[in-house]
Amino acid sequence: MSEDGLAVGIVAYRSRRLLRDCLTALREHAPTRAMRVVVVDNDSGDGTVEMLREFPDVELIEAGRNLGFAAATNLAFGRGDGRYFLALNPDTRVQAGVLDRLLHLMDEHPEIGICGCRLEREDGTFDHAAKRAFPTPLGALAHFMRIGRHDGAPAALAQYRAPEVEQGPVDAVSGAFMLIRRQALDEVGRFDEGFWLYMEDLDLCYRFAKAGWVTWYEPSAVVTHVKGGSSGRNRTLRVNRAFHYGMFRFYRLHYADSRRQLFNLAVYTAIGAKFVASTARSAFNRHVRRDPS
Repeated sequence: MSEDGLAVGIVAYRSRRLLRDCLTALREHAPTRAMRVVVVDNDSGDGTVEMLREFPDVELIEAGRNLGFAAATNLAFGRGDGRYFLALNPDTRVQAGVLDRLLHLMDEHPEIGICGCRLEREDGTFDHAAKRAFPTPLGALAHFMRIGRHDGAPAALAQYRAPEVEQGPVDAVSGAFMLIRRQALDEVGRFDEGFWLYMEDLDLCYRFAKAGWVTWYEPSAVVTHVKGGSSGRNRTLRVNRAFHYGMFRFYRLHYADSRRQLFNLAVYTAIGAKFVASTARSAFNRHVRRDPS
C-alpha cells in the first residue's frame, strides 16, 4: 500500500448480511488511493467466514472468540499500514465520494486526528450518535430521562447530540465510522481494551483531545447506519453489562479524580440502577417478542 493509503478495519459478529452490504459499498465506492480492508470475525458462527470468500481482496482475521470492539479493532489496525485507518461498523454503507472527500480533508488539515461524518438511518433521518459533546452527569441524566433528546433542549442537556456543532471541531464522533490518522493513533495509543463494547470511541476522542488533536465532524460526507444492526435493539445481559461498565469506566478514568467521593458514589449508584432497569426492560421486551399473546 502507498504511504498515503487507507486501511479499513471492520469487526464482525453475527452480521453476515450487513457485512456483505458494507463490503459491497466499500468496493463500489472505493477511494482513488490504495485501500486495504481487514475484517476481524469475533467467532460469529453464522457463515460470515464463508461469505467472505465473495471478497477475495479482504483480509480475514478469525479471532476464535468474541474479543469485543476495542481489542478486535486494534488487531485490524496492527495488520494495516498507510497514513489513515478507518474503524468501520459492519452495519454501515459508505456512499459515493465519501472516502475521497474525508481523506482530502485530513490531508489538508494535519491537526485533525479523527474525522467523522453524517450518519443517516435507512429512512434518511439523522442518527444523532454521529457527533456528541463529552458527557457530564447532568447531560447523561437528561439524555436517559429523554429531556435532552428534544431538538429545543439546551446544549448543557443535549450533549449526546452536540446541537451547537454543525460542522468542524467536536468533542467526539461515533465509532461506527471513525477515520483516524495513524500518526496520532501511534502517539496517543489505540482503543482501550478495558472497554469490551461501547464507550471506547468516546474514550479515544477524549484522549486525542487531551493530546491536542482535533476531532472533526463533516456533515457533507454521508454514510448509512443501520442503527442497532450489529448489537440488536434489545441488549443481551453481557452487552448490557458492557454498556454500563463502559459508562462507569469512562467516568472513573477521566472524571472521578476531580470529584468528591460522595458525588462519585452517587454517580456509580445511578449507573448501577440504570443497569438493573435496562436489563429488566430488555428481558421483558424479549419475552414479549417470543410470546406476543
